[in-house]
Amino acid sequence: MKIVIAPDSFKESLTALEVAQAIARGIHHVLPNAQTVCIPMADGGEGTLVTVLDATAGERRHARVSDALGRPIEAHWGWLPNQTALIEMASAAGLEHVAEGDRDPLVADTFGVGELLLAALDAGACTIVLTAGGSATNDGGTGMLRALGMRWLDNKEQPLAPGGAALAKLARADVSGLDPRLAKIELIIATDVNNPLCGPKGASATFGPQKGATPALVQQLDIALERLADVTAQTLSHDLRNAPGAGAAGGLGFAAMAWLNARMKPGVEMVAELVNLEASIREADLVFTGEGRMDAQTQHGKTPMGVIQIAQRHQVPVIALAGQLGDGYQCLYEMGLTAAFSLANGPLSLKQACEQGSDLLEGRAADIMRTWQRAATVGTARRSSE
Repeated sequence: MKIVIAPDSFKESLTALEVAQAIARGIHHVLPNAQTVCIPMADGGEGTLVTVLDATAGERRHARVSDALGRPIEAHWGWLPNQTALIEMASAAGLEHVAEGDRDPLVADTFGVGELLLAALDAGACTIVLTAGGSATNDGGTGMLRALGMRWLDNKEQPLAPGGAALAKLARADVSGLDPRLAKIELIIATDVNNPLCGPKGASATFGPQKGATPALVQQLDIALERLADVTAQTLSHDLRNAPGAGAAGGLGFAAMAWLNARMKPGVEMVAELVNLEASIREADLVFTGEGRMDAQTQHGKTPMGVIQIAQRHQVPVIALAGQLGDGYQCLYEMGLTAAFSLANGPLSLKQACEQGSDLLEGRAADIMRTWQRAATVGTARRSSE
């Protein structure tokens, strides 16, 4: 029996690889001879770099860059076969590096992300995959482009200050210094969001509050991004402010599509291709997936949904394990999920659940396989007696 185990990480508890390994141990308690294939997954958010490198044996590299507030930080990126670089923007400009009291989307910028792109170019990358999730920024990707040689100027031809607020004074974009190597690479933006750049569903309104923006600041930042979109449209003669994913990572998706000709791709699809998930599922008898919390949002580009879609194509049953099953998770049954289970075996605090995550996963997987084994045995006996 071949069982593919393709979960996301359980944030603040286990990496995707650790989740998969715990499920595999539970399966082997019941079916010691089962063939288990552990394929760590992610959907383009923070943690994607570690997950892909775990699954592909890619090379982890380091670069000294700027964080979202301009402070020096040691960031990580990945080198994959065929001269492909994998960059997780959160490694440089992520919320994880900015204490809650220091978050300021008015001045936070993506300069460090551009520095990571330069490191990949210096290494000879032909393809760069940039994951756009977990950002502390709302600068429309202008900091990234500034690191790559662009200049953002006001009506006095003076460079703008870093950050999203300064974009309200943007008068002209100077592309003369943009690194020419960018024209020769394929840039893929991996994300699990499809928000536009501006408006009530845009980057500022949707993600600004978690980055420290009050309602008044959300409006200020949205107006600034509108100005960026206007100047960009005037310069390039095309307007991508409403393109799906333009609002990813505080508008970094917009900058990458408009100025770097980047191609947007759902993060889970990108990861599935890199780890060759479909080839493994095609020959499987059963698939396990999961994430820390499953709810109605899971259907919108999260890892379990991507795994379910691939398994559906090959008519393979899918079982999901989650730290918590939230409102609306049942919608996944209509999309091909076979069954879903939460891990808690009694009242637990979040801290306890995180600490016991590995043991809980192992135990629940074993329980499920006992049921599976019994159902298979009964079915075989009934067919033999007919």
